[in-house]
Amino acid sequence: MYSSFQTITDDISPIVAYFFSYSHLYKLLISISIFFIFVFFKKIFAKYIVNFFIKLCNKTVANTDTYLLHAFHKPLQHLIILIGAYLALKNYLPATYDIFLHDLLGSAVVILIASGFYELIDIYVNDEEEIDRLFNKQVDKIIIPFFSKMIKMIIIALAFVVIASRWGYDINGFIAGLGLGGLAFALAAKDLLANIFSGIIIITDKPFNIGDWIKTTDVEGTVKDINFRSTKIKSFDNSIVTVPNSNLANASITNFTKRTTRRITFNLPIKYDTPSDHLQKCIEKIEVFLVQHPGIDKETIIVKFDSFDNSALNILLYFFTTTVIWDEYLKIKQDINFTIMKILEDEEVEMAFPSTSVYVETPFPNNNNNNN
Repeated sequence: MYSSFQTITDDISPIVAYFFSYSHLYKLLISISIFFIFVFFKKIFAKYIVNFFIKLCNKTVANTDTYLLHAFHKPLQHLIILIGAYLALKNYLPATYDIFLHDLLGSAVVILIASGFYELIDIYVNDEEEIDRLFNKQVDKIIIPFFSKMIKMIIIALAFVVIASRWGYDINGFIAGLGLGGLAFALAAKDLLANIFSGIIIITDKPFNIGDWIKTTDVEGTVKDINFRSTKIKSFDNSIVTVPNSNLANASITNFTKRTTRRITFNLPIKYDTPSDHLQKCIEKIEVFLVQHPGIDKETIIVKFDSFDNSALNILLYFFTTTVIWDEYLKIKQDINFTIMKILEDEEVEMAFPSTSVYVETPFPNNNNNNN
């Protein structure tokens, strides 16, 4: 046992002696100094250099330079730390680790570049006006999130391919393997592929945009997002309904937002004992009022004595407002209702309500009882 302990001590002693040797401590101190110099330079870079370029770019009309600086601000800071760590490790570790450190640094640089472009996509997605300026035309809202996700996936895929190639993996074999397994993948993911192609159909056909109020056989609400697989709709009870794109592509969709007018129609019940001339004057005044109202579409205005109901004379009103905004629509409707009430009061015409008249006949006198 003593001999085993002595053997272990003899093996450890050179290692301990090396760690506490002057040459090792000197090398370790140099490596730590290199690393903290780059950490300090990172703070200077963040505080002065980047802010200087951001202020310089803000003076220009184009936002591209500013967006690039904002997107690559953090990746550049991390790159400075990585370079410091790389030089420190290169100084500290033996030369046999140089290839490993070189590949590790290259992979980290690829990840940082990919993260910068990833962040740049998010910045542009949040600024629709800048996207319109880049393409020199107005870009549909529904296209932006869909293609931004596609570009992000391409960025991730390219970064993966570059990193795998750097570490010696056979990318050609990997791609060939995907080709051989393509049929099996397609069969397993046929629903996913159907939803992706349906999403493309929805984008090209444009039955609705993000923010539109739509109604299908299954759901009604406001479109919040569309991605590769599904469309998210916020219903009026504030719940989020996720609908597969294949269902929407094959469904009948009513887009209320795309209406230019909004209908108002109802029957106005009038009492049966209303004189005909009073009823006619009410109809004429209501029609004139609707024609002159700025919030009513002039193309279709119908105010007619429509029918004899069981307990009322019905005036049919059928017209459209020039706004589809719910609050403005209700204000116009309220104004019309109050004005109709005033017209009825001026003409001394009363509205009817559901009622039943009971007529009781007076019984004939009983002659027999009278004679008795």
